[in-house]
Amino acid sequence: MDDAGKVKTVEELAALIGGRVSGDAQIGIECVASIGSASVGAVAFVEDRKALESAQDCAASALIVPDGAGEHARGIAHKVPAIIEASKPRLAFVLIGRILHPQKRREPLIHPTAFIAPGANIALTAYLGPHVSIGEHSTIGTGTRIEAGVVVGDDVTIGIDCVLHPNVTLYDGVTLGDNVVLHAGVCIGADGFGYVRDDVGYHKFPQIGTVVIEDGVELGAYSCVDRAALGQTRIGRGTKIDNLVHVGHNCDIGERVVIAAQTGISGSVTIEDDAVIGGQVGFGDHVRVQSGAVIGSKAGVLPGKVVRPGVWWGIPIQPLDEYKRLNAHMGRLPQMREEIKELRRKVQELEEKVHDQG
Repeated sequence: MDDAGKVKTVEELAALIGGRVSGDAQIGIECVASIGSASVGAVAFVEDRKALESAQDCAASALIVPDGAGEHARGIAHKVPAIIEASKPRLAFVLIGRILHPQKRREPLIHPTAFIAPGANIALTAYLGPHVSIGEHSTIGTGTRIEAGVVVGDDVTIGIDCVLHPNVTLYDGVTLGDNVVLHAGVCIGADGFGYVRDDVGYHKFPQIGTVVIEDGVELGAYSCVDRAALGQTRIGRGTKIDNLVHVGHNCDIGERVVIAAQTGISGSVTIEDDAVIGGQVGFGDHVRVQSGAVIGSKAGVLPGKVVRPGVWWGIPIQPLDEYKRLNAHMGRLPQMREEIKELRRKVQELEEKVHDQG
């Protein structure tokens, strides 16, 4: 077993992130913390020189600062015995946090209350918690952790080192890659919302496709990814999705996409690699978001829209600069209303004068 999670020296941590140390390089670090809450044994960070002033009273044992700010930081954060300079302090902090606070591991176990169908294939190093249910012909990879109350349907494939938190549901035929994390209550593979109407009501369009979740994807609590009507719904490698997000049927979400909470994505939407989606964004169907696009929170994207690279905001979405100009005009509406009323009054006076003179 490695020594991840044990106390590390500042020197060791700096070497792991390619940082440069000034001060006591041998002091021990056991946790990460914010500037305000840090105490002895903790490492904190400031992202830029402007934020250094907030570290005046920092009690951390080490402080991560931007490259070239070490001397300045020592003058301000005089209580901190060690400074680590890094090109990207926030990223360095995250990487150190991963080392000092490693993911919880479980010893291999199948809990006595778990149900496993006879045809399922469970790796010897997997963990299955209380009241887990695994369907026929499903496969659970090595090192995967499945917590209490998870339901896995038939013909499901789960890769290695995945984590399924309590009460996750995977419908039949779903595929998860390696190192996938599904937080509590996530539902993968429910029927898509597709109906055809006749004179007396609605008929469900066939929902016989599947869902493919690629390597390194993380889905927040109570998010839902619907199965494709025909074909597949896909979440690309390394994509991170926040809590309470809905991904509709036949969507194709690319690699390294980030989607914030409460976003709703209608069917057949394509979001290309590296796009950024804010919270509470609403997507109509058949939208395409191109790589490099950033969509701000609470935006609305009309059906069939192609969202080009750049920053977009508003309902319906528009380039950020246009949105700001429109927003500024909206703020002046009460004043403009009074001005229009005054102009109308003056026009009326002029009309009356012309009438009297005539």
